[in-house]
Amino acid sequence: MTPTPVPLPESYRLLNHGPTVLVSSAHGGRRNVMAASWSMPVDFDPPKVAVVIDRSTFSRELIDASGEFVLAVPTRAIADKVVAAGSQSGRDCPDGDKFAALGLDVLPASKVAAALPTGCIGWLECRVIDEPHIQRTYDLFLGEVVAAWADPAVYSDGRWHFESGGDALRSLHYIAGGAFFSTGEAFDAKE
Repeated sequence: MTPTPVPLPESYRLLNHGPTVLVSSAHGGRRNVMAASWSMPVDFDPPKVAVVIDRSTFSRELIDASGEFVLAVPTRAIADKVVAAGSQSGRDCPDGDKFAALGLDVLPASKVAAALPTGCIGWLECRVIDEPHIQRTYDLFLGEVVAAWADPAVYSDGRWHFESGGDALRSLHYIAGGAFFSTGEAFDAKE
């Protein structure tokens, strides 16, 4: 699968349905991936996102140092890897490579050093918008989306089409304790 570009003004659509995300980060030859259930789009032009990244995580260390991150929308097919990404620290992985430890392949990003994890259906490359107060007080990071990508099997014409990818390509929504639900059937409401 080759990701297709998503126009930046439409990039919010990749997160608008509230999926769990993988947060990819890299700096100084080190890289990491973690799961996050608290992320959302916050603006259109320029597009911005928000994500909570706890100060104790290895990802936070790399993002603080690099000023960049990737938000990726994982699928039901890799749900076990998403749980592991959210449960294990990259500091504890052999060779310091959590992607390898989880068996997650990557694609190169176009504008940031952090990688695009495979097994996902959407990717947002982001640069941190420095807001020291909210980062320090709330562990909340704002990012400007500088590139966006989607899997054309389930995203085209500015919309998700999960039914075309089958259950394995549906996005995840975290409940608690390792439990998720996956995106259901889309429908249009009448005005």
